[in-house]
Amino acid sequence: MLGAAHSVFFYINIVLITILVLMIGTQLYWFVRSKISGNVIDGEEFAKGIHRGQVVDLRDENKFKKDHMLGARNMPFMQFKMYKDALRKDMPVYLYDEGVQYPIKVSSKLKKEGFKEVYILKGGYSAWEGKKKGTKVSSDK
Repeated sequence: MLGAAHSVFFYINIVLITILVLMIGTQLYWFVRSKISGNVIDGEEFAKGIHRGQVVDLRDENKFKKDHMLGARNMPFMQFKMYKDALRKDMPVYLYDEGVQYPIKVSSKLKKEGFKEVYILKGGYSAWEGKKKGTKVSSDK
């Protein structure tokens, strides 16, 4: 009976260690991707540069309508391919979303297409303390 209990605990430990390794691996993966794909910068640096660049909100349209950074354009991540041609390669691009996962993916694509300066807001939109513009969400839809 004691042997069966030990083997159950052994398998539980293996499962827990596997989950822990996967969680750490995922965080490490996104950290490395962020270093390769674009410059992840804090809100203060982001605020200094947005006046000379293009600010892109990758969140969905409803969240953008509710509130967004002053001067930002909405290019939802899921439809980004349709909008990317509206961006100029000769100007810096400042990306934000809820976190950094989608901006990292978009940044990689933009870099491959020849964009030199691509910046990502560290911590996502929730970390932004600068000017915001809130609009009313239409309930006509």
